[in-house]
Amino acid sequence: ATGSRVRELPIPGNDLDGVHYLRSIADVQAMQEEFAVGKKLVIVGGGYIGLEVAAVGTKRGLDVTVLETEERVMNRVVAREISQFFQDMHTEEGVHLELGRRVQEINGEGGHCVSVTCADGFTAPANMVVIGIGILPNVELAEAAGLTCSDGIVVDEYCQTTDPDILAIGDCSKHPNGLLGRHLRLESVHNAIEQGKTAAATITGNPTPYNQVPWFWSDQYDVKMQIAGLSDVHEQFVVRGDPATRSFAAFYLQQGKIVAVDAVNSPKEFMIGKKLVAAGAEIPVDDLADTTKDFKTMATAALAAAGA
Repeated sequence: ATGSRVRELPIPGNDLDGVHYLRSIADVQAMQEEFAVGKKLVIVGGGYIGLEVAAVGTKRGLDVTVLETEERVMNRVVAREISQFFQDMHTEEGVHLELGRRVQEINGEGGHCVSVTCADGFTAPANMVVIGIGILPNVELAEAAGLTCSDGIVVDEYCQTTDPDILAIGDCSKHPNGLLGRHLRLESVHNAIEQGKTAAATITGNPTPYNQVPWFWSDQYDVKMQIAGLSDVHEQFVVRGDPATRSFAAFYLQQGKIVAVDAVNSPKEFMIGKKLVAAGAEIPVDDLADTTKDFKTMATAALAAAGA
């Protein structure tokens, strides 16, 4: 369980005072000590971490700018429509979203950051900078031990590495997911806990294969988004409910089967949706979009049809 470390931004000025990475409680405490009303906070990265920091900073009265290389926030993990919802929400809350901006340099005076310059010449004033561009799995020990690594320590469904006497769990491990039919490396509390249980069962001679639906959450302002499954491969996408109310759910389907759900302030849809993903259940997109049809009733029938 060697965990992971933050992915550093290899640009001039990344070591100036006022520049923060967010990974540990100590990182949070150091950052919060600099929070003050009216300060200019620049966040590099428009993923979950970056947007969550933006929400906290805005609520604390900071002037927040988010710089994102892609053309939309959370580009790799949600559909375009979900990105647009979060972009609109952050803009309404006062965040300055600068999309398609590749950071080139953090400028300083007297050893402290004062601004961030992008490759296109755009410059954002900054009293403090938070960099959130992902993590890297800590695989050095595993590599030294001769274990197979590929974007993580490769394990089987029992959390055993290529040396069966060595197990790996959590952010550092890459495991086979039977539901999705491929290897995954997940960065979530749930995954770390459940893999820990699987490893314990393996060690104690009661091996039980790890086969969980990936799920995550993100809190931003008054919005809690809960995600079950992975949406990177899908053919159909449908929204149930009205995003303008800040309470809705989005479903992703592949070959007619529900493979992921994004639930925004919709805990019922999340809990039921997670079961639908686990079962590979099918509900027609037109029915999912029709809010006059009871979701629980449709889901119960779909789960029964899937043998769940």
